[in-house]
Amino acid sequence: MPAALDRKSVYPLDLIVEIVGWMGASLILLAYCLLSIGKMQATSPAYQWLNIGGAVGFIVNSGWNGAMPSVALNIIWFGIGITALWKLKRNGVSSI
Repeated sequence: MPAALDRKSVYPLDLIVEIVGWMGASLILLAYCLLSIGKMQATSPAYQWLNIGGAVGFIVNSGWNGAMPSVALNIIWFGIGITALWKLKRNGVSSI
């Protein structure tokens, strides 16, 4: 059983990292849901910020747990979001 799920070995930092990971997952799912139901546009700063926040949560959690492919994927995901925000700002779209 992974250390984070073993009740005997859950330390405060382990719990914080798990919470950060679940928050990251929630942000990405919220962004996808809002996009899918038409409540948000992929070109909106809010959508990009949700994805950036989610990527950070996954980077922290995946890094802590040694899941390097997930870390790499989410660093790229983060970079895509930052690049999109930078392009939106260049085009005169406020960042929230």
